[in-house]
Amino acid sequence: MRLSDCHNIDDFRKLAKARLPWPVFDYIDGAADDELTKARNTSAFDDVDLVPDVLAGVGAIDTSCTIMGRKSALPLMLSPTALQRAFHRDGERAVAKAADKFGVWFGISSLATHSIEEIAGLTEGPKLFQLYVHKDKGLNASMIERCQQAGFDALALTVDTIVSGKRERCLRSGFTTPPRFTPSALWSYATRPRWTLDYVFGPKFRLPNLDGHVQEGSGKAVSIQDYFNTMLDTGMDWDTAARIRQDWGGTFALKGVMSAADARRAVEIGADAIWISNHGGRQLDGSRAPFDQLREIVDAVGGEIEIILDGGVRRGTHALKSVAAGATAASGGRLYLYALAAAGQEGVERALLILKEEIERGMRLMGVTSVDQLTPDRLRWR
Repeated sequence: MRLSDCHNIDDFRKLAKARLPWPVFDYIDGAADDELTKARNTSAFDDVDLVPDVLAGVGAIDTSCTIMGRKSALPLMLSPTALQRAFHRDGERAVAKAADKFGVWFGISSLATHSIEEIAGLTEGPKLFQLYVHKDKGLNASMIERCQQAGFDALALTVDTIVSGKRERCLRSGFTTPPRFTPSALWSYATRPRWTLDYVFGPKFRLPNLDGHVQEGSGKAVSIQDYFNTMLDTGMDWDTAARIRQDWGGTFALKGVMSAADARRAVEIGADAIWISNHGGRQLDGSRAPFDQLREIVDAVGGEIEIILDGGVRRGTHALKSVAAGATAASGGRLYLYALAAAGQEGVERALLILKEEIERGMRLMGVTSVDQLTPDRLRWR
């Protein structure tokens, strides 16, 4: 299978599986416990139908919208995800360049494998930093200050990872950051020579945003589950969120909100946006899918705060359904991570092109010429 054979996100998943050692692929692909929530995140979109109009004069359409004060060419964002150099040697650099080319938001994680400053220098497009609140308050302050100085457009506080979910695929494979060549996976690494040579002879695997504060930043191998359970601040509360918003001083979002009550509290502390997200099904298995919860949250805070629908997005029509149901935009991680693992920047660009074409085609077939025409009357729930 080649990159030119990829015509949807699932095709990129198949190519990534062929090119990555299985512990690395399972880190991207896996989720918590029985992975029921991960599956539901995507299948939830199947429970609502689009209702098209015809003879609408759709020769010219406008797919752009404004998200958190910045214009986006599409109602679609690339969610921040950790450890991207484990999937391709260019990691976040490739994603930043692809997002810049297509004019869409992207984010980097506190656990990114390229620094805040390096990524900021690659793009003038809208960029977001995902903050994990560590027990080390000096580290939290350092990351916020570095993002301020680097000109990041928004900060998203992740609120759903007080402890790690039980990611059983990672427990079976022994996946760590940096990846280790465990005996059980040695054959898989040996039969993926392109990945293995890039990893061994490429730039040293680092988490540079942790430098000077956490020894994992210098390359000490640790499982993500152990990292979350030992390094992150389990005492984080609404006062913490309000204080971080004040320290940051710019556009501020909460990532991982799933209840209407929490959405209302986000409005009360002055957040600019919330990401309805269950962390890709990687935390609380059995929790609700973001799309299932969207209408309830829109009813509670719609119009008072921007709402990003994050989770399970695999198609352009998923973004259209999200916006029609009341979201500002849709966002996803795996939708570009599979493509990154399959073919680096070229893969991410092809994935974005496919999604862009799906959004454009879907709008024309629905008889809408602008994103603001995607309204609830275009949907029917089964």
